[in-house]
Amino acid sequence: MEEISWNDFMKVELRVGRVVQAEVFEAARKPAYKLQVDFGPELGLRKSSAQITQLYRPDELVGRLVVAVLNFPKKQIGPLMSECLVTGFHNADGHVALCVPDQHVPLGTRLL
Repeated sequence: MEEISWNDFMKVELRVGRVVQAEVFEAARKPAYKLQVDFGPELGLRKSSAQITQLYRPDELVGRLVVAVLNFPKKQIGPLMSECLVTGFHNADGHVALCVPDQHVPLGTRLL
């Protein structure tokens, strides 16, 4: 495994947000949801495409805290311009489980 410096790690803006809207992303090539995530008043709402359809339903996602990378370049995914990358881990079956804080933290809080 390649080691990185603290400065390398600090370049990644991992922030907490709350899913405020989730819907099936019909135009996606692989099953996905379109998410709108609120990162608080300073960072605002960001859109994302998330391939998390195996473990979550859209109605279960609304109101959940998630961790996302905010400083990747925007990426066009079909008709959606993705503005952040919601993070997760593949489970033993290869399905993505969200990376989430286990306690409430303010929206926009940075992972350190």
